[in-house]
Amino acid sequence: MNFPFFIAKRYLFAKKSQNTINLISAITVFGVAVGTMALIVVLSVFNGFDALVHSLFNSFNSDLKITIQEGKRFPDDLSSIQKLKEIPGVLYLTEVVEENALLKYGKKQYIATIKGVSKDYVKMSGIDTMIIDGKFTLRQGKNEYAVVGQGIAMKLSIGLNFVNPIIVYVPKRIGKISMNPEKAFNRRYIFPSGIFAIQQDFDTRYMIVPIDFARKLLDYTNEVSSLELDIDPAFDMDEIQEKVKAVMGKNFEVKNRFEQEELLYKIMKTEKWAIFFILTFILIVASFNVIGSLTMLIIEKKKDISVLRSMGTEMQQIRKVFLYEGWLISLTGAIIGLILGVFITWVQQQFGIIKLQGSGSFVIDTYPVKIIPGDFILVLITVISIGYIAAWYPVRYISRKFLKQER
Repeated sequence: MNFPFFIAKRYLFAKKSQNTINLISAITVFGVAVGTMALIVVLSVFNGFDALVHSLFNSFNSDLKITIQEGKRFPDDLSSIQKLKEIPGVLYLTEVVEENALLKYGKKQYIATIKGVSKDYVKMSGIDTMIIDGKFTLRQGKNEYAVVGQGIAMKLSIGLNFVNPIIVYVPKRIGKISMNPEKAFNRRYIFPSGIFAIQQDFDTRYMIVPIDFARKLLDYTNEVSSLELDIDPAFDMDEIQEKVKAVMGKNFEVKNRFEQEELLYKIMKTEKWAIFFILTFILIVASFNVIGSLTMLIIEKKKDISVLRSMGTEMQQIRKVFLYEGWLISLTGAIIGLILGVFITWVQQQFGIIKLQGSGSFVIDTYPVKIIPGDFILVLITVISIGYIAAWYPVRYISRKFLKQER
C-alpha cells in the first residue's frame, strides 16, 4: 500500500479539530466541482451548435465545390465533366449557375440570388428534407418551378396557393442604351413550388431554379458558375479532392465543406476554446482554496508530523502526504463535477428543459448539446493539472517552514 496516499486519504475524510479546515476543504471541492461541471456543460453546448450548423450547412453545401479563380463563370467543358464523373468515389455532379436578381411578387420586390441547378442536385443535397411548405419540384413536364427560402417567401409574402408567378429581373449582358429602364433587363416568370428553411443566411438569400431557366435569363449558352460534387463517404475526401484538382488544373479552386464556410467554422472553434480558457481561469481561482486548506492542515498536523519523523519517515514521504491531500481534493471535485455535467447534459438532451430565446425564427427551440468523450479527457487532465500545481505550491514552500521545525 502507498503509505503517503493512505495517510492523505485519512486526512481528507477524517474530522479535524478545527471545523474551519473542513469548511475550506468542502468549499474547495464545491468550487472545483462547479468549475468542472461548467466546462462540461458549456463544451457540450458548443459541440451541439457545431453539429447543428454542420447538419444545416451540409444540407445545402456540396462535398466539393469547383469554381474558377478569376471571373464569375466558365464554359461547361464536357470532357472535364466526364473525367470528374469517372473518378472513383464521385457519386453525383451538378452544374450550377448563380447570379443576383431582382424578384417581384405582386407589389413587393426583393434582391436575392437565383441558383440554377441541374437534375442531380436533389439527389446530392438534403434540401428536400428541409421543405416546410409545398414540395421540392423544379420541373414537371415542360413547366419550370422555383423553390424559395423562407426568408424570401416572408419578404415577398409568397403563397403557394396563389396563382401569381415570381417575376425575375437581371441586367442584360449585351444591350443598347435605352430611355426605358425595363429594356435594360431580362425578365422571366416562374411559379413557386416549395419553401425551404435551413438557416437564416440561406433562407433570405437563395431561390433555387432549373439551370435552363437561369441560363436563358442570363443569356448564357453552356456557362456555369460552379460544379458541385457529391462524394461517397466510404472514400477519402482529401484524396478525391486532390484528384479533382489535378483534373481541373491550376485555374480552378476546389473547396470541401469546411473550406466553403471556413470563416464561420474558425469563428465557432475560436469561441469554443476562448470560453474553455475563461472557465479554466475561473477554475484556477477556485483552486486557490487548496493552498489555504493545506496550509491550515499542515499547521494542525504538526504533532502527527513529529510522530512520523520519530518513526523514521523521510521528509519526502511527509511532503507527499500533503501533496496527495491537495490532489485528492481537486480529484474529488473533478469527479463530482463530471458526474453533474454529464447528468445536466443528458437531461437537456432528453427533455430540452432550457429553451432558446426567440426560437420561433430558428430551426430548434432548445439548446442543442452533444457529448464528446475527448472533452471529458481534456477537462479531467486540466482539472488534475491545476489541482497538482495548487497543491505543489504550499507543500513546496509553506511546508518547508513548518517541517523544518520538526527536524
